[in-house]
Amino acid sequence: MYTLSTSPESIAGAPPAHRWKVLAAGVAANASFSAVFSGIPVTSLVLRSDYHLSNAQLGLALGLLSLGVALGELPWGVLTDRLGDRKVLLAGLLGTSAALCLLMAMARPGRGVSPFVWLCVGLTLAGLLGGSVNGASGRAIMAWFAEGERGLAMSIRQTAVPLGGGIGALLLPTLAARAGFGAVYGLLMALCLASVALVLLWLREPHKATHAHAASPVAMPALRSPLVWRLALGTGLLCAPQVALISFGGIFLHEAGQASLLLISVLLTLVQVGAAVARIASGRWTDRRGQRRPYLRACALGSALLFLLLGVSSLDALSVSLPWLGGFVVVAGVVVSAWHGVAYTELAVAAGPAQVGTALGLGNSCVFGVFFLTAQVVPLLLHWHGWPAVWIGTAGAALLVWPLFPPARKSPASS
Repeated sequence: MYTLSTSPESIAGAPPAHRWKVLAAGVAANASFSAVFSGIPVTSLVLRSDYHLSNAQLGLALGLLSLGVALGELPWGVLTDRLGDRKVLLAGLLGTSAALCLLMAMARPGRGVSPFVWLCVGLTLAGLLGGSVNGASGRAIMAWFAEGERGLAMSIRQTAVPLGGGIGALLLPTLAARAGFGAVYGLLMALCLASVALVLLWLREPHKATHAHAASPVAMPALRSPLVWRLALGTGLLCAPQVALISFGGIFLHEAGQASLLLISVLLTLVQVGAAVARIASGRWTDRRGQRRPYLRACALGSALLFLLLGVSSLDALSVSLPWLGGFVVVAGVVVSAWHGVAYTELAVAAGPAQVGTALGLGNSCVFGVFFLTAQVVPLLLHWHGWPAVWIGTAGAALLVWPLFPPARKSPASS
């Protein structure tokens, strides 16, 4: 077990610049898994058609991917604190590759007697095994980077989520339509295996002998800390509008704006690219000013307002031009995705150095639990009162986050 470093030079036997290689390996691992959990939902229009799914079945399949992550995150986080980042990342990436291989062999449309069942099984396993990358890579970054850089480093790591999602949004819908889902699963498996190579090459534990004497005691176990739970629950709940837009935004643009598959791919790619830029900028800004909690509260209120306006606009979508509707989707998607790195940094700092993996695992369990529930609730809201109910409902979820994120501390940025 190691403590959070106070300077890059404190890692014995490694040059200061090596921390950027550690960050690169973490970004690659997260991007490859993000291409799975963010990329497959973007194919929802083709997925629904090729597998002959109802909206409820589509929500179940996509939700099981998130449920697998939610169930696996906390155990993976605890294992990361005990076994180390490298072992857990390798196990998770190789396991995800195996799950994608299973999907490619058994769950292609028209192959076998029950491709939908195999689709559900494969997506659940991919989520259960791939969820390991989140806590493990975050723990490594918190150890290798000093205070004053962690917000930026964690935000860069979190850009892997929209980066992988952007790759998925750009490539997977067209690949699924033209080459089938076997090609989709094969490409995703290749990305995971490429990340395995980078982890093997660059990621290693900080020198334990150097840090054993410096490990600070934890005042309260992370799972018993009210602050950790508030941050984790708030982080999860604020993902409700985000996952609704990622998973069902393509169908919304097609039904409400008659957007083509190409335009949908472009717009959702812009969401992911914009989110990546916003995450880096927010991490840097909060590192300099030490205003992580006020920033998180502002993002919650901003997301609630934007999704409320999106819901109002969709009351009469036919009177709204497609360029305006598409632009509004992009802006709302960027704002609701900009805060992740800041939230994970605050969560890790609140937990203390010995329990970073556990705290990040708890946060991600909340995140992907909300992903699963959102995927089940959106079809119900859609059946009830259409797209206005979906977007106004998710705006309400974002508004509930504001009291969960604590107000600003009186201490400076290093606190």
